[in-house]
Amino acid sequence: MDARFVGIPELVEAPSVAVVVDVMRAFTVAAWAFAQGAEKIVLAESLDDALALKARHPDWLALKDGPAAPGFDLVNSPGLLQSADLGGRTLVQKTTAGTVGVLAVKEASLVLCASFVVAEATARLLRARKNDGVTFVVTGEDGQADEDLACAQYIAGRTTEAGTDAAGFLRRAAESRAAAELTEGVRQGVHPDDVALCLELDRFPFAMVATLEDSLMVLRPFRS
Repeated sequence: MDARFVGIPELVEAPSVAVVVDVMRAFTVAAWAFAQGAEKIVLAESLDDALALKARHPDWLALKDGPAAPGFDLVNSPGLLQSADLGGRTLVQKTTAGTVGVLAVKEASLVLCASFVVAEATARLLRARKNDGVTFVVTGEDGQADEDLACAQYIAGRTTEAGTDAAGFLRRAAESRAAAELTEGVRQGVHPDDVALCLELDRFPFAMVATLEDSLMVLRPFRS
């Protein structure tokens, strides 16, 4: 498998297969939402779009980065989400990096959203599809976020080498700037357990696949 690792600004055309990685915290949060019973997650282009979608669908729940805000039901924190009852609900998610990365590759034939908590399930799906080339979108810090790059490289390794060890990749993520900012409270809308939850390897047995449904990019769990 030919693996490419790019930041969002480097995406000049849609790849055939894209794995969009946001460890801290969009796609750790998405995985937790599915584990808490959510049916699907609609990825919004802007905060205004998220609120407009919720206005058209009052039973949907809107989720954003940062602190709580009027109109939004949830914030982008796995620690705050892990006690929520989301059975059968639809979430609308807008984040700074993760959702932007997905919308940038929405024309790809296969779009996966990934973090460490779904790493092995993601690699397993890639192995099953036997794609020649996979583009890993490193969403944080314009492609420089080491927690996202480490996760992308780990998944790429697991796709081709079943014996790839996670320890070094998890250590890089734990030492990343994002982890430090979450720990030190630089970012708002944070739970004390967020970093630890983002570093839980293979917590969930499903991958996450995003597809276009009626012009909306919709994320769903995929269990192989």
